[in-house]
Amino acid sequence: MTKTFLRGAVVAASLALAGAPAFAAQPFNAAYQANYMGMKATGRMSIESAGNGQWRYTLEVRNQLANLVQTTVFEDDGGVLRPLSGSDSNKLLVKKSNKKATYDWSRGVATWSGDVKPDRAGPVKLQAGDLDALLVNLAIARDAAAGKPLRYRMVDDGRVRQLTYTVAGKEAVTVGGKSQQATKVVSTSGDKKTTLWVVAGVPVPVRIMQVDGNDTIDLRIAQ
Repeated sequence: MTKTFLRGAVVAASLALAGAPAFAAQPFNAAYQANYMGMKATGRMSIESAGNGQWRYTLEVRNQLANLVQTTVFEDDGGVLRPLSGSDSNKLLVKKSNKKATYDWSRGVATWSGDVKPDRAGPVKLQAGDLDALLVNLAIARDAAAGKPLRYRMVDDGRVRQLTYTVAGKEAVTVGGKSQQATKVVSTSGDKKTTLWVVAGVPVPVRIMQVDGNDTIDLRIAQ
């Protein structure tokens, strides 16, 4: 469930869609309230400069049972987001997992190392516009606000997945102490349902909820 939530729910593809609005990466840092494994947790999303025109996007969730940190380093080329590397560090009770991803665009392949199964190490062939799972957040936040199709090709965890989200209406949320209208988008796959709320001008979802069978994880921006 840990991996599914942070790398699949926060589950970005052909961002080079014709006519797509430019996404200008900019610093962002916000605390999130979370519910993970039936317990309250703290969360954080941040975007910061990594130098040389690169950016680092980090998602963290922590409580008494778990410590989850995932990071993607990416480039923003005129609105086309391109992953360069990623890390996934999970600690659940006494169990630990550390994985690293490398997106080698000069060779056109992605590979994974660390605590990965041999069949998930790659290489996986890259296509123009491919993104990793964390960058789906930025793609959805941008495309939903612009009314663009929410279809993505994700290369992550040693495999390729085609993702499709649909708009499920508007809903009032509180951001920075103010009520805002959020666009609600949904993706369903088997027993798993992922819902994200995005607000114009906020580069990441303000809320992410995943229901997977009997498990529910909820992460929302602190008011």
